This record gives sequence, structure tokens and C-alpha cells, in this order.
Amino acid sequence: MDSDDRIQKLTMPKWGFSMTEGKVVEWLVPVGSEISRGDEVLEVETDKSVGVVEAPVSGLLRRQVARSGQDIPVGGLVGVVADPSVTDAEIDEFVTSFVVESSAGPTDSPREKPETITVDGRSIRYLKQGNGGEPVVLIHGFTGSLNNWAYHQSALAGDRTAYSLDLPGHGQTSKDVGDGSMEFLADVVTQWMDAVGIPRAHLVGHSLGGGISLALALSIPERIHSATLIASAGLGPEIDAEFVHGVVKADRRKDLKPFIERLFSDPALATRQLVDDILKFMRIDGVQPALSRLAENFVGERGQQTDFRNRLLDLQVPLQVIWGKNDRIIPSAHAGGLPNAVIVNVIDDCGHMVQMEAAAEVQRLIADFCKANS
Repeated sequence: MDSDDRIQKLTMPKWGFSMTEGKVVEWLVPVGSEISRGDEVLEVETDKSVGVVEAPVSGLLRRQVARSGQDIPVGGLVGVVADPSVTDAEIDEFVTSFVVESSAGPTDSPREKPETITVDGRSIRYLKQGNGGEPVVLIHGFTGSLNNWAYHQSALAGDRTAYSLDLPGHGQTSKDVGDGSMEFLADVVTQWMDAVGIPRAHLVGHSLGGGISLALALSIPERIHSATLIASAGLGPEIDAEFVHGVVKADRRKDLKPFIERLFSDPALATRQLVDDILKFMRIDGVQPALSRLAENFVGERGQQTDFRNRLLDLQVPLQVIWGKNDRIIPSAHAGGLPNAVIVNVIDDCGHMVQMEAAAEVQRLIADFCKANS
């Protein structure tokens, strides 16, 4: 079929290097709607998160090809935007003849694949996406990995170079966690930035990664454009210590699942695959001793071992915090009482993994904050 510029495709986006397909949750606009580039048109679920697909084009939505509950491969056709002059028969022919571009599949260019670099004798795995602009560095939380940022990293890489990394003791990075302190982890991130050539960056950290981001913003402000803390450690003593230590000790699915359910406002988001992925990681040689050491330094008898709250007035870096109101791991009350200069966003009906439960809103908050402080 010859190309017809009156017909435009809506396809399943690729959010992160490991994504191969997405499940359609629901359409957010009906057939016959006039949509504009950037409008939210479709909610999609992956094995990592739930996100919203934004229209890459403007025009009249003529066909919803993908149905709710349907799995669509990356690059697969989900909808058709077409001029009113296009007949239904022409749209039928477009849909029938549509071929998924091979470049949209899981075999992306080398820059979409994680790399490994040695930092002070430790192997650090990281992923770089995008080019140009002021870089952003995404730092995961306790028991997480760079895969946690798949949706956000791909979105942010449209405007700037976006990096994520596996912290020591996590993912495919070395299981040597030194003395297990937050200061040690922050120092490793600094050395990693030096090694990969990041002179200055925006930081985005979740939970433990938020505490690390805050430590860096306080210790090396000249290298930090801004810091976004998501359900962050380091802003008060309260924390679910049972969760931190329980996750480390759990060695069976039935023991681990109740802890993972605490991460979400909606426990149903603790999917079987998510639990199985974490359990598989926990069984890797060296992981449990590494995480145990980190946990001992992270949480003590009186709660969190590190509290930066009384140092925030000295902070020279623009700061925003994002929290799920229903967070059961680190209470959203920690977002209260912060200095007036701190931008605070508390999102209803979300828990500790607010970046998954409200993925599109959190991504916008991160992107807007980075742009405002560039």
C-alpha cells in the first residue's frame, strides 16, 4: 500500500530496554475525538509499571485497533488517526497491511543496552539513553535495580541524556557494599559519575536512592542541578523496619509476597512476576549478605539511621519531593514541614512505589522540574 499522509499510526511505545510488549488497560479518549500531540490517549500496563501513552500526532481518532486486556508488541498498531476524508475501507486496508518495524523490537542499538564499568575495584552496571542536554541520573531504592526506571528513563531521554545504575549489592553490580553506609553508597555514585564523564546532573532518587541523592546534593552541590526525591529516606526516623529486614530474610514466594504488597496502595500490583523477579534476585550468591549489611546501616532500633532534615536549610540545590499519600514503608508525613523552597507533591491513592502507581504524573513532575532548573 502506498504511503498516505492522511493516515497516521498510534503504536505501542518502548519504555526501557527490556520492554517487548504492553497490555492495554483502557482507552482514555473515544473514537471520533480530536486529539493533539501530547494528549493522553491510552493506559498501558507492562511487567514493570502502568503508564499512559501520549499521542505522537494530532488529528481525528478514527480507529481503536487494540482492545482492553490485549497484549500488543512494542511497535504494534494500537490506533489510527486519520483525516475525515479517509474512508473506513482505506483504514481497514491500512490496518491489515500494517507491519511492525523491526527496529521497534527488543534488539535495539548498543546504546540501549546496559554497560559495565569498574569503579574502585567494583563492577557497576548502568544504562545510558538519549544524548545532549543536562543529564539526569536515576537512583533506585532498597532491593531495586535500574530496571525500576524503565518507563521514566525512556521518557526523560527524549530531552536529555538519562542514566540509571545498579547500586552496590543490587542488580548486576558488585555485591561488595563496603561498610554498608549511605555515605559509602553516595561516594560510589560520585565515583561512577566521574568514571562515565558526568560533570553535573539532575538527580532522581527513590527511597534509599532518595537519601543518596540528598546526601550528594548536600556534599557536592556544585555537581547537582536539582534533586527529585521520591518516597525518600533521610527525612525522618519513621520507617517500616519489619519490611526492610523481612524482605532480606524471605526465601520463599509466600513469605516475600506480603512484604511486596506493602509497597503499593493497591496490593494487586504486587504481581506474580514482580515477586518472582525479586525472589530470583535474592537467591543470587552474595545478595543476602550484602543487603543484610545495608539494612543494618539503613534501619536501627529507633528507625532510620540517617536524617538530613535539619540540614535542609543549608541546601543549595533546588529540591522537590514526591510521595504517595498511602505509603506504608516511609510515611508521607515526612513530606510535611519542609522548608518553603522545597516543592512538595503528595499523590492520592498511591503507596511507596508511587512512580509505578502514578507513572505518567510522576514522569511529568520529574521532567518539568528538570527543565525549570536547567
